[in-house]
Amino acid sequence: MEMELALHKNDAPHWVYRGEGAVNLVLAYNGSSPLFVGKVLRIQKASRKVAPGSEQWLNGHERLIWKDNPDILSSPSKEIAQQMFVQNVMAPRLGSQHIDAGIVSQVATIHLWCHLLDIRVLVSREFLESVEKSVLCQRPAWRIEAAKVNTNCDYALLLSDHSVFPHSIVKGEPCISVEIKPKCGFLPFSRFIAEGNAIKKSVTRFRMHQILKLHQQEIAQISEYEPLDLFSGSKEKMHKAVKSLFTTPQNNFRVFLNGSLIYGGLGGGTDSTSFMVGEAFEDVLKCVIQAEVGMRVESFLHLVSETVSKSGVLDRLLEVQKLDIFDIEGAIHAYYDIVSEPCTVCRDLGEDIASHRYTSLHSIPSDESLKIVRDYLIAATAKDCSLMISFAPRKDGNSASPYSNVYLASTDQSFDYKAYFIDLDMKPLKKMQYYYELDQKIVSCYTQMMKTKHQPEKAASSGAYETTS
Repeated sequence: MEMELALHKNDAPHWVYRGEGAVNLVLAYNGSSPLFVGKVLRIQKASRKVAPGSEQWLNGHERLIWKDNPDILSSPSKEIAQQMFVQNVMAPRLGSQHIDAGIVSQVATIHLWCHLLDIRVLVSREFLESVEKSVLCQRPAWRIEAAKVNTNCDYALLLSDHSVFPHSIVKGEPCISVEIKPKCGFLPFSRFIAEGNAIKKSVTRFRMHQILKLHQQEIAQISEYEPLDLFSGSKEKMHKAVKSLFTTPQNNFRVFLNGSLIYGGLGGGTDSTSFMVGEAFEDVLKCVIQAEVGMRVESFLHLVSETVSKSGVLDRLLEVQKLDIFDIEGAIHAYYDIVSEPCTVCRDLGEDIASHRYTSLHSIPSDESLKIVRDYLIAATAKDCSLMISFAPRKDGNSASPYSNVYLASTDQSFDYKAYFIDLDMKPLKKMQYYYELDQKIVSCYTQMMKTKHQPEKAASSGAYETTS
């Protein structure tokens, strides 16, 4: 039996701001309708700089990139194509148990009925306009400047809210979750990295990028987080990484209680972090962590690191990240061959250097070029995604839970947990040039900082940049 879900202006107050990325805004449901409890709504944004409809969602070159995925090519919209990408490309690599496999069946457009649930979520213009007004004060200023809610779109995507357990909501039981952006967990090893950029092989991208972000005033202080620690497999190093993320969360670490953000940032900005700090955060943990005052935060961070270690989810993520075997300094040359444009990188490097290092990349068959770029874009998604881990205290004697279990020794508690990867959007081909230019900026800023740091007369003024040995 077909069912149509529609959201109108009077439904808007039940949908609250959860966060946003470059192309979508995410709303969480706080009402009582069983159809929406435990769900989030992802609605499209419209760039303020690009005229609506002026860009195709999948251009001719991208159709070549994804030619082996007919579900992506035949998708009637960008949003459906994104879900096909998650289901057909990312889920097999990351493990379907850590991806919302039902995500596509819960989505439909005015043109497309879902084959499994026959549910579509239509949104009125009045609903979107009301939502846009209500979330305006919570959105980061730079996000507002870049894009607005696309009020011309007549549908939205309904997804599972991985920050909660649906049964916990119904029973009024506490649920706490943490969202982590692991970032890239390995050092590049490509032979196509220029000699002047060799620092990339010994210092992680995240650590170097922190310097550029500080220089551009995107962050207020350098994070002590080291991605290599989180991906190391060592419980001690993984716990150190989690503590560092907690100390300087930026937009890489967020905590939710019963689906509401209680710690971390809303998605960017210099100081858009920490709803609760110190005693306030310690106090709110008492409903989940059975520890003495002053020990709850530490116990919670141990719970997070223990679960990351036990779940093994980062092992799969690292494998996907390592599909980038050429680094952007190699992949960019394959990109220019695909789009049939003169390689501006070779031009800027000069004929002697380019012919010595990159001639081989420009002489490979087109299918190999496509694979290099396709693997790079898949790896880019894996480097930029988030990991959501949710916890619910397990009651004594409840051994029939369908969820995985983790034991916290410091408090003698057992927790149900679930771990899901989110923000797995397909990266557009046109971003390849952006990725290359950003990479060069990051390395240049870091190497310049290192030169300044080692000049004795300027040592006093460079202390703020000291990050890693």
